[in-house]
Amino acid sequence: MLTELSPLTRKLSAFVALSDADLATLAGFDRRRRSFQPGHEMIHEGQTGSSAFVLAKGWACSYKLLPDGERQIVDFHIPGDFLGLRSILFRTSDHSLEAVTRIEASEILASDILDAFARAPRLATAVLWAASRDEAMVVEHLVSIGRRSAEERMAHFLLEFATRLALVGLGDRTGYDCPVTQYHLADALGLSAVHVNRVLRHLREEGLVTFQKGRVTFDDFGRLTTLATFDTAYLDQNGPLLR
Repeated sequence: MLTELSPLTRKLSAFVALSDADLATLAGFDRRRRSFQPGHEMIHEGQTGSSAFVLAKGWACSYKLLPDGERQIVDFHIPGDFLGLRSILFRTSDHSLEAVTRIEASEILASDILDAFARAPRLATAVLWAASRDEAMVVEHLVSIGRRSAEERMAHFLLEFATRLALVGLGDRTGYDCPVTQYHLADALGLSAVHVNRVLRHLREEGLVTFQKGRVTFDDFGRLTTLATFDTAYLDQNGPLLR
């Protein structure tokens, strides 16, 4: 049953109908499961010889630090996501990676990826899809910071996570648990923490969405979608394309 599958398997199954051999290969990614506490820096920018990870439980974020100490969060990561995949392909890591909550993640090496691709070419296609989807999300985040209003980018952000979490069985149109703080949101959306608080209050007062005590609750999913001009096409998760 799908509910018995790992978050990574559920995610990749949105693109490829995985065979038993593919599933066995994916299971091999879980050999080196590790736990990390909130705030632990798993990868730092400029690091060489880094490992990558598959996130099994909890949330993490990838970010870059500017010379003045300001931080830009590039993305948040949820169960089923690859963490730092570029870090094992590039000579040096181009970003830092930190646990937002206590997480469980399986360490993977470049040899693990290459061996898996050699044994299961369809799995390689699915991983390429996941990487392409991550790139599409970064493009949307760039559009949000550059062209959407503060209310629009917040609405888009919350809706994107609802869609991503639904794919791995952790959210739906009613809402989801979200452990990020207003400071995280500020660093991700290019706003101050004070502005984040003001935007969330305005969206709540308008009867659109409530974000309190670590829970996002959609009060009017339809109107929030209209406000954000949110279109899920870039997330490409309407069912397996390869069978």
